[in-house]
Amino acid sequence: MKLCRIKTADGIKPAAVDQDNVMRDLSGHIADVTSATITPDSLAQLATIDLNALPEITGDHAPFLGDVRRVFCIGLNYYDHAAEMNLPIPEHPILFMKACDVTGPTDPIVIPKGAEKTDWEAELGIAIGSRALHVAEDDALAHVAGYFVANDVSERHFQTELGGQWVKGKSADSFAPIGPYLVTKDEVADPQALSMSLDVNGERMQTGKTATMIFSVTQIIAHVSRFITLHPGDLILTGTPPGVGGGMTPPRFLQPGDVVTTQIEGLGQMRQNVVAFEG
Repeated sequence: MKLCRIKTADGIKPAAVDQDNVMRDLSGHIADVTSATITPDSLAQLATIDLNALPEITGDHAPFLGDVRRVFCIGLNYYDHAAEMNLPIPEHPILFMKACDVTGPTDPIVIPKGAEKTDWEAELGIAIGSRALHVAEDDALAHVAGYFVANDVSERHFQTELGGQWVKGKSADSFAPIGPYLVTKDEVADPQALSMSLDVNGERMQTGKTATMIFSVTQIIAHVSRFITLHPGDLILTGTPPGVGGGMTPPRFLQPGDVVTTQIEGLGQMRQNVVAFEG
């Protein structure tokens, strides 16, 4: 199942995508897509609905989850990305958080005030569907509700040149776009076998495969749950493949007027305009 939230004249409504890729209105069954919606029991109930019997719905996509709790991120998690950055392979997953609200797959990316090096990072996202603490790798996928496309937008000047932790370069408003759907895990045969890409103004910047992750989805969940109790509605961004602007010679960064397109095999596509900060 592909779950999403659609902006309409009557407010944001929950929706699902049928087998013909038509969006269907779920508001007759649930009020919204929330952390309670993506638990195993709730997803099992939704799976019994005949989507073809539901009315069609159109509109722009809001973030697919209405009450995201926390956004965890794994840094430097692709072998080929570490190589382009001339950095050593991490011995353990590099864990940080984004302290900003998530945005939708067509919402603009806003270059923050004082930014100098705003960069892109296409990433596979994981949505947690059940409580996870001290989870073994073999049991990790049992706690996954589904997967999604994400862009860990980063201001490198803030992140690496102003001291302290990475969070300051990762948390500007609009720096956590997700979507367009939450694709439930039953539709993803192997999260380590997905192709992904990111274009800027139609020019391919990133091309990668989740097979080149240093730490797999199961390893990431096991590692994070060793230190932090994960709950339904928590999101984890799993790292980016090569092709970020900061790894280019010379470096290239986002500018107002750019258009960023991010896609992952089977999970959909985000298309976003880059705009300047106002205020």
